[in-house]
Amino acid sequence: MPDLDALTARIGEEIGTGEWLRIDQDRVDAFADATLDHQWIHQAGPAADAGPFGGPIAHGFLTLSLLWHLTASVPALVEGAGMVINYGLDKVRFITPVPVGSRVRARSVLKDAAAVEGGVQITNAVTIDLEGSERPAAYIEAVTRVFD
Repeated sequence: MPDLDALTARIGEEIGTGEWLRIDQDRVDAFADATLDHQWIHQAGPAADAGPFGGPIAHGFLTLSLLWHLTASVPALVEGAGMVINYGLDKVRFITPVPVGSRVRARSVLKDAAAVEGGVQITNAVTIDLEGSERPAAYIEAVTRVFD
């Protein structure tokens, strides 16, 4: 089992910051096709350009769906885990719209660690930074379970 004492000693600590990822129109369009969400604010063209954001923006759920990719470049809390399971989300907030063409990255803070049968449950408070913005794109409390 991962070392629970070592993890709990790190609660509140920033684990790290991931790499930037550009959100381009092709990614937004592919997400719209996959989810059948073709709202005009996500589509390039005159409607989005004249809309409240001055151009198309990414879907909030697209930003959320990139969580695991964005956190993959953050240092691992537990090295050599046999299995890591996405257990769910405790909180999700979409704070600032993500304009198409902008870049996002994940910043992770260990919020909690607790024993579960055969492993440890870890909750990370993940902020999705939006390059050039004082406000983040999103805040997500992600829960994973780690097993040997």
